[in-house]
Amino acid sequence: MDSYDAIIIGSGPNGFAAAITLQKQGLRTLLIEGADTVGGGMRSKELTLPGFIHDVCSAIHPLAFGSPWMKNLPLEDYGLQFTHAPYPVAQPLANGDAVLLHQDLALMAEELGVDFSAYKTLLQPFLKDWDALSADILGPLRIPESPFLMAKFGLQGLRPAASVASRFKTARGKALWAGLVAHGMQPFSKMTTSAMGMVLALLGHRFGWPIPIGGSQAIADALLAYYRSLGGEVQLNTWVTDIRELPNHKLLFLDLTPQQVLELEGIDLDPKYRKQLANYRYGMGVFKVDWALSEPTVFRDGRSHLASTVHVGNSYQEIAEAELATYNGKLVDRPFVLFSQPSRFDPSRAPEGKHVGWAYCHVPHGSRTDRTDAIEEQIERFAPGFRETILKRHRMGPGQLQDYNPNYIGGDINGGQLDIFQLFTRPTRSLTPYRTSNPTVYLASSSTPPGGGVHGMCGFHAARVALRDHYQLNITP
Repeated sequence: MDSYDAIIIGSGPNGFAAAITLQKQGLRTLLIEGADTVGGGMRSKELTLPGFIHDVCSAIHPLAFGSPWMKNLPLEDYGLQFTHAPYPVAQPLANGDAVLLHQDLALMAEELGVDFSAYKTLLQPFLKDWDALSADILGPLRIPESPFLMAKFGLQGLRPAASVASRFKTARGKALWAGLVAHGMQPFSKMTTSAMGMVLALLGHRFGWPIPIGGSQAIADALLAYYRSLGGEVQLNTWVTDIRELPNHKLLFLDLTPQQVLELEGIDLDPKYRKQLANYRYGMGVFKVDWALSEPTVFRDGRSHLASTVHVGNSYQEIAEAELATYNGKLVDRPFVLFSQPSRFDPSRAPEGKHVGWAYCHVPHGSRTDRTDAIEEQIERFAPGFRETILKRHRMGPGQLQDYNPNYIGGDINGGQLDIFQLFTRPTRSLTPYRTSNPTVYLASSSTPPGGGVHGMCGFHAARVALRDHYQLNITP
């Protein structure tokens, strides 16, 4: 039987990050994936009609450019290309207007008016230093590499989003802030919720919110080709339920969440550690809809359809109330909806003259309620006529999402709740949360810092810790 230095279970961005990092250091690695294609949350399929390419999970990828690990990979040599919409983000308002995020920070002066000063004060100190800051933000709790910069960021990012919102005087400024913050899937009164809004705004101004040409699967395919070029091995269609059935190996990396780890048979973990994993908390779920469309979606304000992502939720108050209610297990009539139409900027996604639409809203964890009507009514509210363009739709609630990608427990796409207790110390309160109680088993999933997103940093840090533990190597991205 073959023997490996390391086996990695799960081929999402973090599984790939661990595998590539170890392979580059000369280890022999095997990446095992349960599905018939690699990618985890980076997959694209014809979900509705032939020729309509939909992103099954993630679609827009600002962290692919902002990740210290991913930015150093030669993925363009393996076919990966990105395109950019004119605007990273749009927030249509009920009065027919909209507020947009421009990549050029200076252009936000006209967009935000009297709120520009507060917005600039919040973000400008970190914009030029993103490369230094990202190493600390996208990692575990530790002595920062840039301590003064990180302390300055922490003073703002640790605040509740509601506190920062009070600095904005206009409905436009507050609405833009609400849409950015809501990605964190937390009530705006919670500590640390400002960090999500700040990071997404900084990424938008620094890199834009890029769209992979051909779909998110293009990222996975490029990672696979690069990994194989290093000599890495891949095994598909293999659902691992008992690690005793794996080939011989020295180290094991799990791109899995705590619930999945606890369900593995044959894994030697002490009872105290198992209890910590059992107490890990998952957050809100999502309900997602994909559409094949006969025409492009046109919003009333005339600019929103030129954005990578449209935050459909109107005002700060509406979005904040919807997120709080959802967090408390309630369904709302007007949920916060994230909408994208990548075929506007990448014609390869649909037949000529046709388009694809992608959207999701937040729902209570594990909800079984169909939210298609609520999502479509929200889009119709700001883009009249949208429903008339629908040729076919594809729905995925929390249960279907978890069936498709088992890391999405109860529909939670962030790998666990991102509150102050599970932000840097997840899934256990440890300074090295990538280690388990078994010195040969490491966690490399979004349930470790820095959490969800296509950035690979969870897997990179897991591999980094293991290389230091077993090979006395201290590597950087």
